[in-house]
Amino acid sequence: MKSDLWITEKQTQDMKVSFRVRNTVHEEKTEYQHLSIVDTYTYGRMLFLDNCVMTSIRDEFVYHEMLTLVPLNTHPKPANVLIVGGGDGGTVREAVKHPGVEKVTLVEIDGRVIETAKEYMPEIAAAFDSPKLEVVVDDGIKHIKENKDTYDIVLIDSTDPVGPAVGLFSREFYQDVHRSLKEEGIMVAQTESPFLGKDLIAGIHDNLRSVYPIVKLYLASIPTYPTGLWSFSLASKKYDPTEIERGGIYAEGTKYYNEDIHFTSFVLPNFVAEIFLKKD
Repeated sequence: MKSDLWITEKQTQDMKVSFRVRNTVHEEKTEYQHLSIVDTYTYGRMLFLDNCVMTSIRDEFVYHEMLTLVPLNTHPKPANVLIVGGGDGGTVREAVKHPGVEKVTLVEIDGRVIETAKEYMPEIAAAFDSPKLEVVVDDGIKHIKENKDTYDIVLIDSTDPVGPAVGLFSREFYQDVHRSLKEEGIMVAQTESPFLGKDLIAGIHDNLRSVYPIVKLYLASIPTYPTGLWSFSLASKKYDPTEIERGGIYAEGTKYYNEDIHFTSFVLPNFVAEIFLKKD
């Protein structure tokens, strides 16, 4: 008999999504946020931060592959990668696989996210023992400011733009990321749902265009995230992800991302394209 326990994410003032829970695996109040891990009937084990879905065992590969492999395959030499946030380890797992990556630095402000992911979600936190990886428990905004002309790729694997993550969506932060990147560097950030985050996405792209010569939006389908349609924003100093040559894309062992997905993810539905105040 199924349990009567549910966990609910309040996605907007007018919309909530609930998941039936088999059992609560872990729950605590960290220094920064409320953290819970639950086993659900539909999506398996799920991580929540402040009652918002961060990831699930069943669909996490979509988010982590798309955030990571699109920029890594755009840059011809993505040797030095920084991940801001992403304490669950999924982005780390995808980054260290890439043959062009020599070093990955993970900067996560909440060390408890890392430790609980290792213990309870080992499928996602599968690469913390990689020799390519350095883990830094610190404020990502501060780390970016302190490391100039250092990284080939910066991946902003943040929570929603509330609480500790709010500063990761500002123009000042994007300027600091620009300074932390080498002369051919690329950054990517998760930028929410185009159905619910129209103004947020438009503002992010205005901010990015004021700093970077190449700015692109791309999409993926992620069922556990609000509305199921998710956006990523790529900003590049030199390389356009839509103009790279076919045939050289690394997608070994992926479940979602492939060469065709790389290019078609940048083909935007009309209502998404209309979000932007300026066109690339």
